Amino acid sequence: MIPLQRVALSSHGQGLLTRWTKKVEAAAGTVEAARELWGDATAPKKHVRAALETVAHGAVRCMYCDDSRATDIDHFQPLAKAPLRVFVWVNHLLACSHCNSNVKRDQYPVDADGVCLLVDPTAEDPAAHLVLLLTAGTYDPLSAKGEETIKVFGLNRPDLVKGRLDAFVRARSNLRDWHRLHQDADPEADQVTQALLDSPFIDVVHAMTRLKPGVAAIVVGQQTVGALDAWRAVHGF
Repeated sequence: MIPLQRVALSSHGQGLLTRWTKKVEAAAGTVEAARELWGDATAPKKHVRAALETVAHGAVRCMYCDDSRATDIDHFQPLAKAPLRVFVWVNHLLACSHCNSNVKRDQYPVDADGVCLLVDPTAEDPAAHLVLLLTAGTYDPLSAKGEETIKVFGLNRPDLVKGRLDAFVRARSNLRDWHRLHQDADPEADQVTQALLDSPFIDVVHAMTRLKPGVAAIVVGQQTVGALDAWRAVHGF
């Protein structure tokens, strides 16, 4: 999971969401009404999806697992728990069908004060709550919110762990290739950069750039450290 910058919805799109929210309110704000209206809301969903696709990374990756293509508009606070938020822009994220329908579903854990215990990557930096262990391919929690996020989104399911481990191997190789091209001022360096940034499991590259200098050589290997330092200097994260 990586931080994502939510964009402002167009005035027309926001107007549509406001009008459809009023329809839910007029129908007494029930879950049944919200579900039915959401199913009929072709125009609002079109605007929401288009805006979210500009927020998602790469080839419109799932905002939770960062692996599969995001096919579904997910209600971060589920429709079943907050029907009046069904047309609220900041309550919409893009997810793959597995994360949305098979894993998260209607889960929305809260603490004793009713505060949500899930990380919204468009509202905060996930790294404040969970850390990716690169050599294991798994996430560890840094907070109660991180623990619930890992569990609810299934971030440590076997296919994702294997995908991250493979991505870690590729990322180290890609960074070394990029570094050689960058040093030679070869324009192909930009192509390698874009391919890496658009690839699935970009959370692996994010985690690599966050490694402390004394730890980086141990985790990524001495051959990759120089390339990683140069990448940080040019691209940040």
